[in-house]
Amino acid sequence: RLEEFLKKEVDLELSTLPDFEERVIDVSEVEQLMNSINTIPAPCAPVINPQAPNAATGTSLRVCWGLFSDDTVGCYQLCYKPVSNERHSDGQAEHTLKVKETYCTITDLLPNTQYEFWVSALNASGISPPSERAVYVTAPSPPAIKNKKIQSCENAVLVCWESRDINPVDSYTVEL
Repeated sequence: RLEEFLKKEVDLELSTLPDFEERVIDVSEVEQLMNSINTIPAPCAPVINPQAPNAATGTSLRVCWGLFSDDTVGCYQLCYKPVSNERHSDGQAEHTLKVKETYCTITDLLPNTQYEFWVSALNASGISPPSERAVYVTAPSPPAIKNKKIQSCENAVLVCWESRDINPVDSYTVEL
């Protein structure tokens, strides 16, 4: 039977032409719904930590922050600038770094100088609001000992030094 059926010629022509109406279907609402399902929200603002002890040298600072939500983050944008007491501090150079981790060590800074830091989180949907600003301070440069002014006796020694920093230093520690 199969052999007989396969030998027959079959006419697949339709006897009548179908009448199709040309309709325009608006799928914008469905498209918006699908896009909202597949996208992640922009992250919340990170929280920058205050300066930790021993997080500074004369030319570098280690800055840390956290994200206190379950947001998806691709990277962080860390911004900083030197703090200026002048009224026109907008002229200060602002630096921006892209960082993958929640910490960064910034180098090539000036000794005994205050820097203002803030951070934002980024993902595919956008950028978060910036964190609050935090002020960090680099360590002072070591003082220069005035060798010609050193005096000593049996039970004492007089050592004089001068600071190499522009900003005043709070205190010095002398080690023997």
